[in-house]
Amino acid sequence: MSEETKYNMPDFDEYIRQGESDKQEKAHNWQTAIGLQAVDGLRTSEYLLQTARQHIEGEIDIDTAQKLLKSYYQSKTIRLPEDDDMEEADKVAANITKILSTRTLAFNANGYIAVHRQVFEGVFKFAGKIRDYDITKKEWVLRGDTVSYLNHEDLHQALEYDIEQERNFDYSGLQMKEVVKHIAQFVSDLWQIHAFGEGNTRTTAVFTIQYLRSIGFDINNELFARHSWYFRNALVRANYKNAQKGIMYDLSFLERFFGNLLMGEKNELKNRYMIIDAPKEWKNSEQVPNKYRTSTEQAPDRFHSDNANILKVIKIIGKQELSVKEMLEKIGMKHRPTFLENYLNPAFTNGYITLLFPNSPKHPRQKYLLTVKGLALYNEIISKTGI
Repeated sequence: MSEETKYNMPDFDEYIRQGESDKQEKAHNWQTAIGLQAVDGLRTSEYLLQTARQHIEGEIDIDTAQKLLKSYYQSKTIRLPEDDDMEEADKVAANITKILSTRTLAFNANGYIAVHRQVFEGVFKFAGKIRDYDITKKEWVLRGDTVSYLNHEDLHQALEYDIEQERNFDYSGLQMKEVVKHIAQFVSDLWQIHAFGEGNTRTTAVFTIQYLRSIGFDINNELFARHSWYFRNALVRANYKNAQKGIMYDLSFLERFFGNLLMGEKNELKNRYMIIDAPKEWKNSEQVPNKYRTSTEQAPDRFHSDNANILKVIKIIGKQELSVKEMLEKIGMKHRPTFLENYLNPAFTNGYITLLFPNSPKHPRQKYLLTVKGLALYNEIISKTGI
């Protein structure tokens, strides 16, 4: 079995290669949604794959796809032992696909809880409900040991605290490697809370995808789809400590994942490198903290831009909030349409800048500012040029 995924992964590459943006986005969303079922060892059905293709082709909308799946399982007169797990995987995959098709996110504790409800609606009776009991889970990567999850009395408060800390975090001065490390730590801490009885990793993954999009990163790629099991094991290792065995918390595996996701690095993601007390032949000399290759050795690097116009916009905005008029003055241009088409829109589309009032594009005091992605690139430009 492949280290990429132990479970059935649909081949939607033909849609991705075709270049039709609507089909590309749907195919990416379905791949990610289906791939994420691997974190709990679940497989989707052939019927789900057929339904997904109908949706990608535009023959049905996502709501119809969900209704078809519901009817399919209601109409089954003979249920096989694997049907319960497959029903969960199918319905959750469709729910995740629907969530990923939107760009909305309430970045607070209630928003995180809402993601769990949306992901597991029609699957778990406790969808969107914080657990009221303590849990342990045997982990393969820990040889049957468990991470110490937060006790149930403190769950909501912990969610509020972690997300609020991230909301107020200042990315000024951070270069991209530091951004990756910080995001890996935030996601690790959020997952360790384990707010729900089941479905914590899938909820954290979907919430993370939506959050990263909101701060400027285009992460429509195969990483969550093909390495979701690695993602879960990396979260486990980041939150496991056993002093008796000399094992400390290890964020490096999760940093490799996010390095690939956000910077286009090519770090090797192998589950066997994470297992506790693994045989020597499973180890890889390159898989040690902070020894993996940097993005400068990889191509293409999705984080950087070789568009001179985008770089100009990034340098002009910097740590300020500027209107279009102010940017025109700073760049020395008078023709607004040319500036919008060749400078501002590409910078916006590629996730380097965002609106000060995103929910009100025509706000009379509308201005633009750098996203986390844009700010990280700005910091690197400044560190190299001193300008």
